[in-house]
Amino acid sequence: MRHQGRYWSRNVNVTTAICPPPLTHCDSGTNSCQLSPAEPESVLVEQHRRSLRLLSTLPYAVMAVVTAVDLVAGPGAGFLPLLSLGPAFASLVGGLRRSAAIGLLAVALCVVLRLYDGQFHALHGYTAVVSVAGVAIAGLAATAGRQRREAELATVRSIAEVAQRVLLRPVPRRAGDLRIAVSYTSAAAEARIGGDLYEVVTSPGGVRVIVGDVQGKGLEAVETAAIVLGAFREAAHDEPDLASVSARLERALNRRLTGEEFVTAVLVEVNDNHTVTLLNYGHPDPLVLRADGTQTFAEPPQPAPPLGLADIGPKGPVPFQVPFAPGDQMLLYTDGVTEARDPRGRFYPLDERAFLLKDPDPDTALEAVRQDLEHHTQGPLHDDAAMLLLRYRDSG
Repeated sequence: MRHQGRYWSRNVNVTTAICPPPLTHCDSGTNSCQLSPAEPESVLVEQHRRSLRLLSTLPYAVMAVVTAVDLVAGPGAGFLPLLSLGPAFASLVGGLRRSAAIGLLAVALCVVLRLYDGQFHALHGYTAVVSVAGVAIAGLAATAGRQRREAELATVRSIAEVAQRVLLRPVPRRAGDLRIAVSYTSAAAEARIGGDLYEVVTSPGGVRVIVGDVQGKGLEAVETAAIVLGAFREAAHDEPDLASVSARLERALNRRLTGEEFVTAVLVEVNDNHTVTLLNYGHPDPLVLRADGTQTFAEPPQPAPPLGLADIGPKGPVPFQVPFAPGDQMLLYTDGVTEARDPRGRFYPLDERAFLLKDPDPDTALEAVRQDLEHHTQGPLHDDAAMLLLRYRDSG
């Protein structure tokens, strides 16, 4: 397994990164990409349903147990105030009507049991009823607050999904002699937006590609990714070479980034002479699979800092070329793939899983890698994972 120590992690401090330590899914029919959750959607839905069923029955079960214990142990045991657990648990799921109904049921049970015990008019009888009623009212307030927060969260998620679709537009399935597939796996089912980015542009100079990773998360990362993609989409059409494209990206980012923000990225240009030109800004090295079954990582001649750090770090990357002939493939990816760990803390061995990309259909091949990545982690990913596969169509 190849150690993932050459590229820049977007989670590190810039001061540390400048002096790094030693090396220690898309639908081809609809031309659309759908964000893949870290676990199969059907599994997550079933787990959510089981949790809801459990929480829905919990208030009734608690009140039934407290009632049974009070009847068996007698009034001296003092269990009746525990009926307030019913309204408390009811505030976790459901609406106001359900919480109110369970609260009224708990108060009614408390009154009936005190009358049955003959202690309703005693001081502790009133105390128990008031306690249960107070918790029921608090449960109603908690339910109202929870519903308000859920509505706000649903709105934010809807906006995030729209922003994601605008930001990461479907890539072309074919470009010249290339077949292209892309996969984006979010770190959690609820997380529909992050800092990973990719784009494919067919320009007069050839097919140009970018895959990158913005430091951080949230709306700031999305804004930075939008700047990078917007600048790339424009520059890829206008500039004569990758160096000029990257210079445009640097200028766009320098107007936006402050402090220790940066973007790791790899830029690729597919040439007509069966080669590709690459510029690597501190990003994981692309994996190249040859038609004869051999594989290698496209390592740059020297490491370079990410985009946005040109003023404080060493010089930018040097363009370099690697052969790319009919039948070859190139997999570009973010560090969410190679830094994914299994329960024992082992990184995902991408080079050892390269055989999964042999499927004749590039979308199916990339989906096999995504599923294998989920199997490796045996749980939700801790970082978004983007993969873009370039396959040079075999003329034979």
